[in-house]
Amino acid sequence: MPRRYRSNDEDSGRWLEFPFRDGDIVISTRSKSGTTWMQMICALLIFRTAELPAPIGTLSPWLDWEVTALPALLARLDAQPHRRFVKTHTPLDGVVIDPRATYIVVGRHPLDMATSLYHQGNNVNRKRLRELLGQPEPAEPPKPRPDLHQWLLKWIDTDAAPDAAMDSLPGVMWHLSDAWARRAEPNVVLVHYQDLSDDLEGEMRRIAERLDLDPPTPELVAAATFGRMRAKAADASPDPGGVLLDPAAFFRGGRSGDGRAALTGAEVDHYYERTATMAPADLLDWLHRTEIR
Repeated sequence: MPRRYRSNDEDSGRWLEFPFRDGDIVISTRSKSGTTWMQMICALLIFRTAELPAPIGTLSPWLDWEVTALPALLARLDAQPHRRFVKTHTPLDGVVIDPRATYIVVGRHPLDMATSLYHQGNNVNRKRLRELLGQPEPAEPPKPRPDLHQWLLKWIDTDAAPDAAMDSLPGVMWHLSDAWARRAEPNVVLVHYQDLSDDLEGEMRRIAERLDLDPPTPELVAAATFGRMRAKAADASPDPGGVLLDPAAFFRGGRSGDGRAALTGAEVDHYYERTATMAPADLLDWLHRTEIR
C-alpha cells in the first residue's frame, strides 16, 4: 500500500483510484523543481508541435490536487486519446507503481528550490484557493512573512515528517532519496534541473529515448526554453483554477545559485551539514553538483 501524503490541498490517496494504461507517464517532483518544465517537455515530445492543443494544466492535470473533484478528473483523463502525462508532487512511495507507466523525477538544488518556493508564496491568491477548496476565511489576518534570508534559515533547520510537510528540507530529501534508490528500475527516470539548464536538447533527447518517443526537433527544443514558456505563461503555467496572481511570475527566473547567494558561507556549510544526515553521499554529489560549490 502506498504511503499517504496530505497537505491542505493535496491527497496522494487519490492515486489508488487512478486506472493506469500502457504508456502513462507520471511526473513526480517537489514544488518549484521543474515540474512545469518537464510537463512542457513531455507535451512537446508527445504532440510534436509547439502549438499545443490545450493549456498544460489541462493536458497534464495534477492528480493529487483536491481543487478538482476526483471523478471529474479521472473522466477527463480517461477521455484523453493521446499518451497521458500526469503531474504529482508526491514521492514515488506515495503513488501506485505500475509496470506500464514511466516515472520521471526531477531533482533541483534544494536551496534554489526553496528560494523559488518562497517567491512563489507571494504569487498565490490565497483567498481564491480557499474558495476552490471550500475553506473558511481565517479569523485573523496572516502575520507578515519574514524576508528570504530568515525564511531560508528556518527552512534549513525545520524538522518535519516528510508526509506532513513535503516541501520541508526533510520532505525534499526524502522525495529524492526514495527516487534515487529506484534509479536502476527500468521505468524510473531521474533528471537534474541543472542538466536541463545546461543542455536542454541533450536532456530532451535522453528523455525521448527513455519514453520511446522520437527525438526533439530544434523547434521543439526552442519551445521548451524558459523564455518561451514565460511568453506563453497563460497556457504554460499550471493554473486552471486561477490561483496565481501573475502567471508570468510563476516563471520568475529559474536560475541556479540564488539560494546559496542569499546565505553566508557559514550558513551554506550548515545546510550541507544538515543534508549530509538525510541522504546518501552519492545522491548528494549528484544533487548538489559539488564541483560548483
